[in-house]
Amino acid sequence: MGLLEIFLQADTGVPLLGAAVILLLVYFASSTFNSSEGGYEPPGPRPLPLLGNLLQLDLKRPYNTLVELSKKYGPVFTVYLGSKKVVVLAGYQTVKEALVNHANEFGDRDTLRIVTEYNKGHGVLWSNGDSWKDMRHFALTNLRDFGMGKKACEDKIIEESQHLMEVIRKINGESFDTTQPINYAVSNIISSIVYGSRFEYDDPEFTAMVDEMNRKIQLAGSPSAQVFNMFPWLGKMLPQNKEFFRLTDNCSRKNLEVFRRLKESLNPLMCRGLVDAFFVRKQQLEESGITKSHFHDENLMWTVQNLFAAGTETTATTLRWALLLMAKYPNIQEQVREELSRVIGDRQVQVEDRRNLPFTDAVIHETQRVANIVPMALPHRTSQDVTFKGHFIKKGTTVYVLLMSVLHDEDEWEKPHSFHPAHFLDKDGNFVKRDAFMPFSAGRRICLGESLACMELFIFFVTLLQHFRFIPPPGVSEDQLDLTPRVGFTLSPTDHELRALCM
Repeated sequence: MGLLEIFLQADTGVPLLGAAVILLLVYFASSTFNSSEGGYEPPGPRPLPLLGNLLQLDLKRPYNTLVELSKKYGPVFTVYLGSKKVVVLAGYQTVKEALVNHANEFGDRDTLRIVTEYNKGHGVLWSNGDSWKDMRHFALTNLRDFGMGKKACEDKIIEESQHLMEVIRKINGESFDTTQPINYAVSNIISSIVYGSRFEYDDPEFTAMVDEMNRKIQLAGSPSAQVFNMFPWLGKMLPQNKEFFRLTDNCSRKNLEVFRRLKESLNPLMCRGLVDAFFVRKQQLEESGITKSHFHDENLMWTVQNLFAAGTETTATTLRWALLLMAKYPNIQEQVREELSRVIGDRQVQVEDRRNLPFTDAVIHETQRVANIVPMALPHRTSQDVTFKGHFIKKGTTVYVLLMSVLHDEDEWEKPHSFHPAHFLDKDGNFVKRDAFMPFSAGRRICLGESLACMELFIFFVTLLQHFRFIPPPGVSEDQLDLTPRVGFTLSPTDHELRALCM
């Protein structure tokens, strides 16, 4: 999708000629475009003034274009998004070396203009420096304190899986969209850790927050958002970006109301969740005479929103992919169900059962690999000048890590573009871990909720497959189920329905 095409489809009132004139004016006025300044810098396609390499990219699915460019220019190459220089890292060996062996040099977070327009660099996902260190340490400590990786959290997930099953049972085998019930179930786990309580699936405040967050994540990866990131004064006219900002306002307002209620009933000696712990920590600092710290209202707001986005969208989307793949490949679904019946029967699954369910574990891992939820990860930025694989990269350079090229690396996976659970099984059927399995990224910026996500994926998936068989809706064959991902910041399945037959 080209830049002018986006404006024409957006019904902004900017005619083709007017858009062309605007772009020409910006071209002649622009002084920010930087061409390559040294032969040792990573190679890449020749950019145009102002537009850079935009005309060569599929703005709906830029990761596909970048993977193709890596085949021509190598695992470390340069593209220009407008006037912004971006170094792209592709392939398992390159990504591992950058994020693990050069963790500090590639460890800063770059910003997306559409995100920082509101959060101003606060929170835990998009921050840097001392603020990031304080918020990440606080979030990780409290996620663990309130159950992550512990039996208490396992019990919460098991309880929530029962609520989810009840919702699905009430559908009575009719076709349904899996999006909302799965989003609500997964979001309730992070709600119980952050707020200290879960919500009913028909609570209008809760469902609105989850639905709006889901829509925001979709919009954040749209071509319109990319236009805003490169040309904010043009992108702000696009309706999808206006919707993104409206939803951001709504989400902040609703969180403020939840914060107000929690603060009114706060007991410093008995914290219910992460928000309570933040209030207590802030109060302790103030009582100690520390008036300037990173424990302020803006960091609380955006840390909570970051945790909800990261703690709901990726896990829920992976579960939706898993159920869709089971309906797409019924023979694999039956192998999972046979293993579950043989090993655990009808009893409630526990996390400790994972080691005795190698095929089921392999299916979950292969779902994460194939689904490729975050194909470009969140953007990185170099914290200092670095020479990497013979290329000089300046301090402050934006770096895109192509996780897609790792999870689909043809040098690492026998069938990189197929759903093949045997990737994670040895010749005797035992589960094997693969080094190139990197859906949570790696290094300093690895997902802080990885252990929580793994626990959720296992318990929710196994519980659902114990009690239901998932099939396509009437009139749709397995072959007709579409595995093309929807355009968005994360890769979720396109809109679809499934049937869940009670077993």
